[in-house]
Order: sequence, then structure tokens, then C-alpha cells
Amino acid sequence: MNCLLIGGAGFIGGALTRRLLATGRDVCVLGRRVERPPLLEARASYISGDYGDSNLLSRALATADEVVDLAYSTVPKSSFEDPVFDITTNLPQAANLLRMAAGSRNVRRVLVVSSGGTVYGHARQPPVTEDHPTDPVSPYGITKLAVEKYALMYRALNGLPVLIARPANAYGPGQLPFRGQGFIATAMASILQQRPLTIFGGDRIVRDYIHVDDVVAGLLAVLDAGEAGHCYNVGSGVGRETDEVLRGILTAAGLTEAQLQVSRQPARPFDVLSNVLDSTKLASQSGWQPAVDFTAGVRDTWHWMSGQPASFFHTHA
Repeated sequence: MNCLLIGGAGFIGGALTRRLLATGRDVCVLGRRVERPPLLEARASYISGDYGDSNLLSRALATADEVVDLAYSTVPKSSFEDPVFDITTNLPQAANLLRMAAGSRNVRRVLVVSSGGTVYGHARQPPVTEDHPTDPVSPYGITKLAVEKYALMYRALNGLPVLIARPANAYGPGQLPFRGQGFIATAMASILQQRPLTIFGGDRIVRDYIHVDDVVAGLLAVLDAGEAGHCYNVGSGVGRETDEVLRGILTAAGLTEAQLQVSRQPARPFDVLSNVLDSTKLASQSGWQPAVDFTAGVRDTWHWMSGQPASFFHTHA
């Protein structure tokens, strides 16, 4: 089985590459880096380029049985600052991929990785299921939802065997801090660098944090056992308030709250108060369940983050 993984050099992509290789698949990663990513698994092949390039994409699709699209160039905060850039740097490329995959004779499965944290908007009654209304409040969520709609359109018109995954808030070893996403990574890096940590919305903010190992296991479950044309949440089903998460990090670090510098700010316009996903649909169809205990996951993440050299934090600040 040949899997084309677009955007596979990032945090989730790297973990998914390892999981796909472990199943015996041949994995080809297509990414924008000119040089092969240094941490990319040696057994994975790598193509450098923009997947908006139709000629490049045609060559990559020629040998692919499966396609996983993880590529995305923005985060909710940056999308709010420049919504036009969010559209132009993400939507045309994704639509082109879906168009070309729909015309391929050999592609048997296409997995679009969307966002369970943004496409639903304000939750009416958490945890949210896949049939919850989709009313995103950020350009990021709107564009993610638009990609979903293109995927389902090609499913309806061309029979594209597409599946959509909506992951919750991933965390774990390997996640880069200070990117506008990944609260746990940023909180840990802020502690290690003795930098103030800005918290928006205080304890009113509730999120569904899920370890990256569980995310990629869930994505593989969607790819292997999901039904084409359907959306699947990939979350823990447990909502955690911000201060609860901070206490877990401090416990893992052996620190007290007095050793944490916090700047508390009001919630931003694109922050929903609560986002918790119900993943019963995926569990019932595949048997997938989150396996990593939150306390253990935070401890392992802290161990990884605290082992990084000083240059790591300067590079990603």
C-alpha cells in the first residue's frame, strides 16, 4: 500500500508517518521544505514542493493508493489577522488536490484532516457529535469547513472515496511552542524559559486535549475503517479547564504556582468557551479509543520539552 502524506513533516505528520510505516505501508511525504526534514523517518521517501503545483502533484499521485492531507499554513490567530491570506494559502491547494484525486484511477482512499476544535464554533451542548451545527467563528475554521465541503462535493459528483477527520487539541513530545496552537507546549516552554504565559479567557476556557499518539491512531482508524463520505471526531471526550491543565504541568515539572508567571487576558473573538468532542462514531466503527492517560502524557511531554537545548527555544520563540 502506497500512502502519499501531504504535510507530513510537522508534529502530527511525523507521528503519523511512523504509525503508517509500522503497518507495512510505503509512505511518501510531500512538503514545502527544500531539504529533507532531519527528523523524518528514514524509510519514508520525501518530495519537496508545493502541492498546489499540479505537475508535481500529478507525479506524486501516480503511485499513490491512499492520500492523507495534513497540510495547512495558518493557525486561528493568524487567520483572524489576515483572513485573505488564510484563504489563498490553503483553499486553492486543497481544492486542487481533491480535484486531481477525484480524477485518479488508483487512489482508493483520501483522508482530509480538518479541525474538531474550530469547525463547530460555539458548542450548544458539549461534548459535540459530528452532526452538531458547523458555525465557525474564525477564518481558520471557515476555511477548514470549506475544504470539507469541497471534499464532500467531489464525493457526491465524482465518487471520490474521501473521509474527514476532526481532531481535538493535540499535544505531546515533538510539538513546537509559541506557534499560536498547542497550549501545553507553549506553557511548558514558557516555564522553562521563565517567560510570562498569556492565558486568554481564564478558567472559562475548556478544551479537549488528546495525546498525539492517540490522534494518529485515530486518523489511521478513520483511514482503515471509516466510511467514505463521512466525518469523524478524534478526541478524548474529556473537557479540561485551563487552570487544571496548568496544575498538571506544574505537577509534572515539580513546581508550584508561585513559580509560574501568568498574564490573564479576556477571551479573544475567535475563542469558543468550550470545545469537547464526542468520538463515539469512530469508536463504534473501528474500536479505536484514546489510550494515553492525560497525567502520563503531560509527564512524558514535559520530559521531552525539558530535555531540549536552549537553541530549541530561541529558534521557535
